[in-house]
Amino acid sequence: MAKSLIPDARALPGSWRLTSWWHEARFYWLTGDRGHIGFCLMLILPIVVLGSMIRLAYADRMDRQAERQRRVDLVCLAENVYFEARGEPPAGQRAVAEVTLNRVESSRFPGTICEVVHEKSWDSIRNRYLGAFSWTEFESMPRPRGVEWQRAMDMATTVYDSDAEPLVGGALFYHASRIEPSWAQEKTLVASIGRHIFYE
Repeated sequence: MAKSLIPDARALPGSWRLTSWWHEARFYWLTGDRGHIGFCLMLILPIVVLGSMIRLAYADRMDRQAERQRRVDLVCLAENVYFEARGEPPAGQRAVAEVTLNRVESSRFPGTICEVVHEKSWDSIRNRYLGAFSWTEFESMPRPRGVEWQRAMDMATTVYDSDAEPLVGGALFYHASRIEPSWAQEKTLVASIGRHIFYE
């Protein structure tokens, strides 16, 4: 009986005909032969499944690459903390790690952690390359190990993953408090932590 209350759309007068594309598509769906639609869907389904598999495989590969890059980044960051500040209190180690990451974010320095840590520039007065961090100037360094290396790795991971308020803000430079380099006079002092002084 409910069906008898619904007028046959094909019998409606011209002024009542559906004019918008949406209504025409709906009308076709309700009244047309849909057998070929199922066939088309069967053809499309393998393409959709294959595309999904490729996308998942690509996403998995990108995740593995990101994880490998993270491990490389953390080792370089931890090495810098270890060789520059292993005898410092946790705040001093954190500040060194922050400066390293600040340099990565700055357009004035290379764009990766390892490039920042191992950056060198030519010094025409000394007639040799100088490392941005002094420990990188040596031909070889003893392999980091022991409790101090674990502390450096833990600090590197904490700073790398942290969204916490930084200790040294936008600091890009620091030096040991026992020296007074001439370049420091042109910088803005940010903080003095442990045996290092930090500057923007």
